[in-house]
Amino acid sequence: NDGAYPESIAFTLWGTDNIKTYGESLAQVLALAGVRPVADSLGRVNKVELIPLEELGRPRIDVVVSCSGVFRDLFINQMNLMDRGIKMAAEADEPLEQNFIRKHAVEQAEELNVSIREASCRVFSNSAGSYSANVGLAIENGGWEDESQLQEQFLTRKGFAFNADKPGMMEQQADLFKSALKTVDVTFQNLDSSEISITDVSHYYDSDPTKVVEGLRDDKKKPMSLMADTTTANAQVRTLSETVRLDARTKLLNPKFYEGMLSTGYEGVREIQKRLRNTMGWSATAGEVDNFVFEDANSVFIEDAEMQQRLLDTNPNAFRDMVTTFLEANGRGYWETTDENIERLQELYAEVEDRIEGV
Repeated sequence: NDGAYPESIAFTLWGTDNIKTYGESLAQVLALAGVRPVADSLGRVNKVELIPLEELGRPRIDVVVSCSGVFRDLFINQMNLMDRGIKMAAEADEPLEQNFIRKHAVEQAEELNVSIREASCRVFSNSAGSYSANVGLAIENGGWEDESQLQEQFLTRKGFAFNADKPGMMEQQADLFKSALKTVDVTFQNLDSSEISITDVSHYYDSDPTKVVEGLRDDKKKPMSLMADTTTANAQVRTLSETVRLDARTKLLNPKFYEGMLSTGYEGVREIQKRLRNTMGWSATAGEVDNFVFEDANSVFIEDAEMQQRLLDTNPNAFRDMVTTFLEANGRGYWETTDENIERLQELYAEVEDRIEGV
């Protein structure tokens, strides 16, 4: 970006991931804000301090942190540290061009008619006892009208703010959550597991705020979406689009993967369908799935008559769901293809329905 720093980054923090990485994401959030943990004589971290701008050598980057319900349950003390550190940065007497946290907090305080300290709440999660945005659930069962419904669902369920000044409470702060998200330039998430990829489960796209931010920004510009692969010592940051392509090539479109799944029988077909559905989930929440992914998947699983029959014979219900996913991806504008392909899919759907119903 011509050497320019992003002013605000939206982070997704998961509980089990931070256990495995000893707080990798937490450290990234504090580092971006220019905040340093301070250990006591026993090595426990109960305080934070600001890194002086002269030492930091760059502006303080604003961060909007969306914590999973499990992270909230396990790491409430760490949420406290993040909140206190971000509020310290917001209240620091520093030039606005060197402190984006303060810059945005001042603007939001005026917009929402609250104090700068209240406006600088940046740590959000579900309400107590609640988990996930349930966006994945809506996409899995097809029960959503349009993307605005998914975005509103995300904002409603994840818009509970942690406030170190009111410990033990998660207050609904939807307006503050929206106000913070609309300044975001980059969305970011870590991938630290080589066992679970971004289409193996719906949780990854369920917690992705890319299109939420796009809808909230005044200029309606989609933020840059990045993912860090930290599964090895040589951590690599890729765009979300690159990550989705890599995942599709190694799982959904990889003959070793889908033949391996098919060898397990009934459940294997369901696993293939699940990854196709989760791939469409990324289209709905981030718009970062290339057309060729659906086109190639259609060539592998639908156009190939032999493969089509294997899927149908092994698990007709999952195969029907696969056909439905292709049709839905096209109907929602995520996949452009030929009329011939759509007609084939529509005919297939009717055939599978008849077979399942015993007609």
